[in-house]
Amino acid sequence: MIKNRFTSRPWQVTLAAAATVVVGAAVAQNAAPPQAASAAQPAAQEIPVPDTLKPQNATPAATSPQAGGAAATAATSTVAPATAAAQTQATAPTAPTAIAAPPVVTGKAWVILDAGSGRILAGQNYNAKLEPASITKVMTSYVIAAEMAAGRVKANDQVTMTEEAWREGGAGTDGSYSGFPVNQSAPLVEMEKGMVVQSGNDAAIALAQHVAGTTAAFADLMNHYAGKIGMKNSHFANPTGLPDPNHYSTAYDLALLGRALAKDFPTAYSYNSIKEFTVGPITQQNRNLLLWRDSTVDGIKTGHTGSAGYCLMASAKRADMRLVSVILGSDSMEHRASDSLALLNWGFRFFESNTLFPANKPLQTTRVWKGSITDLPVGTLQPVSVVVPRGQGADLKAVIDVQKAIVAPLKKGQVVGTVKVMQGDKVVSTEPLVALADVAEGGFFRRLWDSLLMLFK
Repeated sequence: MIKNRFTSRPWQVTLAAAATVVVGAAVAQNAAPPQAASAAQPAAQEIPVPDTLKPQNATPAATSPQAGGAAATAATSTVAPATAAAQTQATAPTAPTAIAAPPVVTGKAWVILDAGSGRILAGQNYNAKLEPASITKVMTSYVIAAEMAAGRVKANDQVTMTEEAWREGGAGTDGSYSGFPVNQSAPLVEMEKGMVVQSGNDAAIALAQHVAGTTAAFADLMNHYAGKIGMKNSHFANPTGLPDPNHYSTAYDLALLGRALAKDFPTAYSYNSIKEFTVGPITQQNRNLLLWRDSTVDGIKTGHTGSAGYCLMASAKRADMRLVSVILGSDSMEHRASDSLALLNWGFRFFESNTLFPANKPLQTTRVWKGSITDLPVGTLQPVSVVVPRGQGADLKAVIDVQKAIVAPLKKGQVVGTVKVMQGDKVVSTEPLVALADVAEGGFFRRLWDSLLMLFK
């Protein structure tokens, strides 16, 4: 039982025993990752964690809206593992597993990250701006799914294969095509499968025209959603990935995109696991060879142009852990496939995912002023998870920072602080702490009394 210094009310948060592992083996940005420490090194070794290892959806409390205008942090509560197993492990840690160096990868840039936490496990040159080739179509899928969720397009919309789409991306070009007949229509979801499975440039252009009117307007939507995902070093000029000097991305940005598609739009993501697709008399196979080599791989997208080389965004889920890898600029279809599978196997072998707190469950209650209630339950909208090297450490702790002077009215989901997962003094993961209930403004006397009390805080 732990007391919140701000409210003086007791509260308790229990971490699962599996959450008592330590994050380590951070990989330097834009550099070949060093080999991790051997099993003989201390489990609680302090390794700097760069900002790129934090979840991309983390929102600092200082930049979040605050009811009543107060933004300072008033209370910090530290939560340590509370189960008997955790206590035992903390006092008698087992030897950490030695982490082998990641596989050697053929390509200009590559990265592998944990989809749950957003942590980079390894990578090289992953912030270099390069051509994404047809991996671009994952961004096209994301835009279509987002616009569908907003109600602006529907799965059964009839999408026309325009003459422009057929001429610029159809069978008469050097690129991949879907085979939908010119000047004929098909349901949006079927056209999208032709784009995803067969990497049809013609289908991508037709879909872009249907969603936004022109491919240029669709590119604006692509860049808008890329910004929301956190793709800071990307710019899209078309829905296909055909070469353009203003069309580029990075291995890291593309990994964020794959993570976002799987998380935000699982139905659209599922099309990437389809092994073959038929349009009229033409049946084409998915170019992602990993779909035939590993049953846990369910995507995501290949790409190739003469200037971009061979590219692959791959993803697999084993148990409760999903990893995403991206390789750009490989020299063959076989190398991009075998290297991607080697990266995924390495990640699953040497790392494990741990969920510390579930979503939408109260972690504590905190004082709310001038409201219809005084005790506000707070928690996180997303599960608080971290990925860690297997067997390392025993000192993960959660630190809950609550903003000062939380004043009603409040909306459910409003940010009121942060939950940080720490290894020693290093931040491993950060999630927004939010109100888990609406709080209406209190009556006149409640507001008056609380105003007086706040003067002496």
